[in-house]
Amino acid sequence: MIKILFFAALRERLQCRELQLAITQPCQMQDVLKQLQQQSEKWQQVFSEQQLLCALNQQICSLNTLVHPGDELAFFPPVTGG
Repeated sequence: MIKILFFAALRERLQCRELQLAITQPCQMQDVLKQLQQQSEKWQQVFSEQQLLCALNQQICSLNTLVHPGDELAFFPPVTGG
């Protein structure tokens, strides 16, 4: 099981703060993203059109990073300054 957190505008668009996803073996972050896109048509659209940042256990990572059961993932839109 992994814990997935959503932040900022992404959380608002998905209307979801966090969820648990069952995984039994290590997989890449991009595989988790594909599973999330299968939640619904809305989720597929949101994840397809937005450029996202991702973090694994509170460290920014790439979509090629390995995820293991028990990890915490986070997805959020790019941060801008101003």
